[in-house]
Amino acid sequence: MIDQKGLAKRHTPQARYAEPAMNIHKSTSAYERWLRDQLHGGIVKKDLHEKHKQMGDSPFVFLRATYWRWAERIPELCPDINSGPTVLAIGDIHVENFGTWRDQDGRIVWGVNDFDEAAEMPYPLDLLRLIVSAYLGQQTRRHTPLEPICAAVLSGYLRGLEKPRPYILDKKYPRMRGKFVASEAERKRFWDKMQPEAFHASENSVPEAFKTSLDQALPDDSERIGYRPRTAGVGSLGRPRWVVLAKWRGGPVVREAKALVPSGWSYARRDGNLGLRVGAIAHGRYRAPDPWFSVSPQHVAVRRLSPNNHKIEMDKLGAWLFKHELLKAMGRETANIHLGTHELGKQILRDIESRPAHWLTQAAEQAVACTLQDFHDWKKD
Repeated sequence: MIDQKGLAKRHTPQARYAEPAMNIHKSTSAYERWLRDQLHGGIVKKDLHEKHKQMGDSPFVFLRATYWRWAERIPELCPDINSGPTVLAIGDIHVENFGTWRDQDGRIVWGVNDFDEAAEMPYPLDLLRLIVSAYLGQQTRRHTPLEPICAAVLSGYLRGLEKPRPYILDKKYPRMRGKFVASEAERKRFWDKMQPEAFHASENSVPEAFKTSLDQALPDDSERIGYRPRTAGVGSLGRPRWVVLAKWRGGPVVREAKALVPSGWSYARRDGNLGLRVGAIAHGRYRAPDPWFSVSPQHVAVRRLSPNNHKIEMDKLGAWLFKHELLKAMGRETANIHLGTHELGKQILRDIESRPAHWLTQAAEQAVACTLQDFHDWKKD
């Protein structure tokens, strides 16, 4: 594992940022009060307790769990990153925020598959967070330094600005297809978790907004088997999730519904415009979107669950993340998304060309130090 304490000691003296108005504990309490209000009291307390435990597991998990904190601190810490053309950005981008799904034609697509924190912000913020997550997520002692991570992500991003297109795995990208398309063992593990006896929640226990959204997402002539709550993810722990299992024309189908709240970016800015941008970014012009993904008027996101509709986590990525140009692909996919609602490719390129050498690396060093400081402060209590 990376020597996180040593890294903090090396970088903290170089970090140029003022002490935040609130430490990480007070910041977490304030955000969770806001989250409870947004959910009208419907927060899942046991999942929130689990989130607090996971926040102490590693700096990478801490980063994933605390997007609102990133939004509070990084713009002040890295003012040069908080500038440039504004795009509809992912916000909570990280290396585990990529996965696969099937598009309208049944093709397997790879890319970003979670947009809960989407908001309008300067484009460099997504690049910086992706880089920091790759650095903190490494699981080997011989870790890749920040400089080549920055170079790979930026190289892919520039390529994506030049020629945006989604990653369709059915014909091209054989290495990605071999690594990310579900194997027979993974397919079996998925369906083993979907046994009917696990879906035993009574219909009356399912909140109406979730039940309605799930039922509407099923095929018309399907037979509902049952519902159950689901605990998943890290950053969204505490928000209700429900899953329905149904039988349709000889086989099972599964849908998930998850509560949405406004982006942590809007929360941190104290922005009165708290609209959701999830649907707009997910269906951008340079994506082959998941046709089963939708956002209900009740602010519930619904998607299909299947062996090939899933996130790809670090236990599978491992050192492979730094081989086969996967970081470049992540940078390129980020450009696909940034151009999906704004045709700003030329403006972004001019902005990048105007920046000094090593601008991303210098910002990443400060953002890593900031994250490590908050992580160690969290673990003190």
